[in-house]
Amino acid sequence: MEKLQKKYGFWTATAMVVGIVIGSGVFFKADDVLIASGGSLPIALVAWLIGGLIMIITSFVFAKIATRYERVNGLVDYFEEAYGPKGGYLVGWFMTFVYYPTLCAVLAWVSANYTMGLFALESGIWLIAFIYLTLFFLLNVLSPVLAGRWQVSTAMIKLVPIAIVVVIGLVMGLTKGQTIASFTNSAQNISSSGGGLAVATLATVFAYEGWIIATSINAELRDAKKTLPKALMVGAAVVVIAYMLYYIGIAGVLTNDQVIAAADNAPVQVISLVFGNLAGTILTLFVVVSCLGTLNGLVMGSVRGMYSIAARKLGPKPEIFGKVNEKTNSTINSGILGFILSAIWLVVWYGNFHGWWGFMDISELPIAFLYLIYLSLYLWVMRSFTDETVFVRFIAPALAAVGSCYIIWGAIQKAMIIPFVVITLLIFLAGILMRGNKNSL
Repeated sequence: MEKLQKKYGFWTATAMVVGIVIGSGVFFKADDVLIASGGSLPIALVAWLIGGLIMIITSFVFAKIATRYERVNGLVDYFEEAYGPKGGYLVGWFMTFVYYPTLCAVLAWVSANYTMGLFALESGIWLIAFIYLTLFFLLNVLSPVLAGRWQVSTAMIKLVPIAIVVVIGLVMGLTKGQTIASFTNSAQNISSSGGGLAVATLATVFAYEGWIIATSINAELRDAKKTLPKALMVGAAVVVIAYMLYYIGIAGVLTNDQVIAAADNAPVQVISLVFGNLAGTILTLFVVVSCLGTLNGLVMGSVRGMYSIAARKLGPKPEIFGKVNEKTNSTINSGILGFILSAIWLVVWYGNFHGWWGFMDISELPIAFLYLIYLSLYLWVMRSFTDETVFVRFIAPALAAVGSCYIIWGAIQKAMIIPFVVITLLIFLAGILMRGNKNSL
């Protein structure tokens, strides 16, 4: 099987964590978290904090696992080590056919949504989303090194709008009293309870999600056993601090009702109220770049999805999907499949908005399903890491397991959870039927 070169370092891995996680979720889900919290800012902040702590403790456990194993695709490697080739194969299948492409589809749409606002367009969002999807898959299969540089660059750029909102919000909110008002006065325009703290936390998990994709390039990281754990922990800490300050910053300028009414445009409204529409437009440009950085990071994982299966000589046509282009050192065939799957899920996302069915939230449900996989790994760590301290072997994975269960509980309360589970199980069944090389399982 052809192998990938060691072409990435600490900054690229850290940029994947920061660049994938910080991007759209903090803008896209701010109002959703507040609505689910019943319009209460304190409850919303607790949800953001719980989601952040879950990410930190989970990434800590995975950082410890990463110091031991380094093969082709982090999460798949770990599950294979824990539960054998069949288990690793099924996790790789889920990541390739559900997790990566669903999030790629949603991020392409979110990026297109902000692009529509930037250019004051009234139609064409789905065409723009498809174009973005196409461009970033082309970038990653034709020039993975350039894609890595884009990831590092956008990781820095996307902190700009967050920093601006934080500074302006804190200064204005504390001098004019809006921060205190937002903490003490809940939004009034809430039609229901919103779902409660568990559902609010699930919404934050989308904003915090993506760090695990950094493990997908471990075969291409220099000194991965040292580089990846450091990148996971540093990236997670940066994200949580940035998110909490950002949310407080918005609350310093907008009331809770205004945040809900602004929906995805809350950060733009903050800047526009202070500096005018031109500044708001410039900020929107930064937000678009931020979202595209996240999309690029997700695509980096997606183009390697089927390769991680084929590298084990499993799945359909491993001799095709396991190929690495000699000139670009990229997994072109695996990337083409990732693009097709992402396009299919984009059609599913389109159907949500055009009355084809109820709203199947593919921005959150695949993440919750992934946390079921995490639970199995926590049990494995407790059972197998006999040479570690009590905290590393038992306390950390136990805390991460509690967080995972809390997220799964929030997902159970979502609409269309049963249809999504059925679809996912059917995809698993297809994977079992097409796994090939059965003697190795």
